[in-house]
Amino acid sequence: MTGKNSQACLAGDGGPPPGQDRKRGRGQVSALAIGRRRRAGPGAGWTLGALAIAALVLGPLVSVVVIAINPTENIWPHLLATTLPRYLANTAMLAFGSAILAAAVGAGAAWLVTMYRFPLSGWLEWWLLLPMAIPAYVAAYGLVDLLDYAGPLQTALRRVFGWTSARDYWFFSPRSTGFAIVVLASALYPYVYLLSRAAFREQPAGSYEVARALGAGPWRLFWRIGLPLARPAIAAGSAIVMMEVVSDYGVSFHFGIQTLTTGIFSVWLETGNAGGAAQIACVILAVIFALMVLERHGRRRSRFFQSARQPRPVTRQTLRGASALAATGLCLVPLAMGFVLPAAVILGHALEHPSEWLSAGLGRALWHTLSVGALASLLTVFGALFLVYSVRLALSRTARMVLPLTTLGYGAPGAVLAVGLLFPLAALDHRVADAVLALTGHDPGLILTGSAAAIVLAFIVRFFGIAEGAVDSAFGRIPPSLPMAARSLGRTARGVLTSVYLPMLRGSVGTALLLVFVECVKELPATLLLRPFNYETLATRVQEKASLEKLSEAAPPAVIVMAVGLVAVALLARASRARERRS
Repeated sequence: MTGKNSQACLAGDGGPPPGQDRKRGRGQVSALAIGRRRRAGPGAGWTLGALAIAALVLGPLVSVVVIAINPTENIWPHLLATTLPRYLANTAMLAFGSAILAAAVGAGAAWLVTMYRFPLSGWLEWWLLLPMAIPAYVAAYGLVDLLDYAGPLQTALRRVFGWTSARDYWFFSPRSTGFAIVVLASALYPYVYLLSRAAFREQPAGSYEVARALGAGPWRLFWRIGLPLARPAIAAGSAIVMMEVVSDYGVSFHFGIQTLTTGIFSVWLETGNAGGAAQIACVILAVIFALMVLERHGRRRSRFFQSARQPRPVTRQTLRGASALAATGLCLVPLAMGFVLPAAVILGHALEHPSEWLSAGLGRALWHTLSVGALASLLTVFGALFLVYSVRLALSRTARMVLPLTTLGYGAPGAVLAVGLLFPLAALDHRVADAVLALTGHDPGLILTGSAAAIVLAFIVRFFGIAEGAVDSAFGRIPPSLPMAARSLGRTARGVLTSVYLPMLRGSVGTALLLVFVECVKELPATLLLRPFNYETLATRVQEKASLEKLSEAAPPAVIVMAVGLVAVALLARASRARERRS
C-alpha cells in the first residue's frame, strides 16, 4: 500500500483507493469497518463517562431550578413585595460600581505599564497582580480595621492633632456601601488588568506611531486608539468582576449590605425556607448567565486581524519628572489598597499575638482545609482530564456539546451550589441510612451531609471549569500526529492517554491542581452552608473570628490563606512571562 493510501486509511477514508479493483476495495472497507467497531467500544465507554461527569457538574444547577419551581412553601410573592427588590438593588449597585472602578483602575494601570517606562514600572507590571492572592473578604477585614474609628489611623490622627471625639474632625465611614465598592474593586481589578494588558500588548506599534506623527498626545492616543481596540477585553474583564461581586458573601456580610447572596443565607438559615432560598438562587443564576454571555461576547469580539507579517511590538516611551512620579503613584495606589495595606494589617496582628498561632482549633482547621482541598483538586482535575479526552475521542455532536456546559458551575456562586446540593444529598443520605438500618440493624448516620463529602462535591462543581480550561488548552498544544501514530501501532485509547498525553500534560495538570486547590482554600459561602456541625476550615475560621471583631484570632488563618494565594499569583506571573517570551 502506498504512503498516500496509508494516510487515507489512518484518516478514516472508507472508500476504495484509486486504481484498485472492486473486490479489493470491499475488503478494505470491511477491515476499516471492523477497526471502527473495535474503536467504538472504548469510545462509547468514554462518552458515557463524560456524560456522567457532566451530569454530576450540572446536577446541582438543575436541582436549584427544580426546588425553586416546586417549593414546600411558596414565598415568592412575599419576596417580590418585600426583600427581593432591595437585594437586587444592592447587588446591582455593588456589581456595577465595582466593575466601573475596576475597569478604570485595571485598564489605566495596564496602559501605563505597557506604553511607558517610569520608576518601578518593570516590577509594577507583575506586582499589580498581587491583590489576587488575598480573598476580598480578608482585604475587607484588614482595611476596615485600619480605617475604623478605633483603628490605628484615626487613633494616630486624634493623638497628633489633639482631637477627642469624632465631632472634632471629618473622616469617611469605612463601613459604607461606597467603601465596600472600593474594597471589591481593589481586590478584583487584576481581572481587567490581565485582559487589558494582553490587548494593549497585541496592538501593533505602527498605529501609535502614525497617530503621534499626526500630532496626537498621550490622552488622544489612549481615547482614540488604545481604548477602542481594548474595549472588548475590558468588557470581558468587567463582566468577570461583576460575577465575582454577585457571588461574594464575606464582604457584603462584613459591611452589613443585603445582597442576593446574603439573602440566601437569611431566607434559608433564619426562616428555614429552602424553596425561597432556591428562588433567590435562580435569580442569581439568571444574573450570572447574563454576565457570562457578556463575557463570552467580549472575548469573541476581542480578536483582531493583523497583517501576515509579524507586527512590531509597542515601544515604551520613557517618562521623566512629574509625569514619571505621577505614573508610579497611580499604579501604587491600587496595589496598596488591594494588597499592601490589608496584608500589613493582617500580618501585624499575627505577629503581635504569636500565641494565636497555637490556639485551639487552628491546626484542625488547617488539616480540614488541606485534606478537603487536596481531595477536591485531585478529583476535579481527574474528571476534567477524563472529560476532555472523552470529548476528543467521541464522534457524536452531543458529546462535544457537553464541554462548554460544564463551565457553568464556575459562574454559579457557592451559596447557589450549596442549595442545589444539600437537599438532594440529604434525601439520599436518609434513604441510604434507612436501607442500611433495615438490613443490618445499625444506623450509619448521615454519610454525605454529615461529613466533608458535600463540601468536596461543591468544590468539584464550582471549580471544574478552571481545571477543564487548563487541561483543554494543554491538549490543544499536542500535535495530532502523535496520538495518531500511537493508535496506528495498536495502542488503545487508554494506552494513548497514559503513554502519549499524560507525560506531555504533566506541567499543565500540575498547574490545574494548584489553581483548583487555591480556590478551594479561599472558598467561603459553600463551605459555610455545607460544613457539618463544629467543622472548620481556614476560610470559615477567618470569617467567624472577624465577624466577632476578633481580628487577632482571625489573623493566623488569614496569613496562611494569603500565602497559598501568593503561590498561585507567582505561578500565574511565571506562565504569563513564558507566553510573552514565546510570542
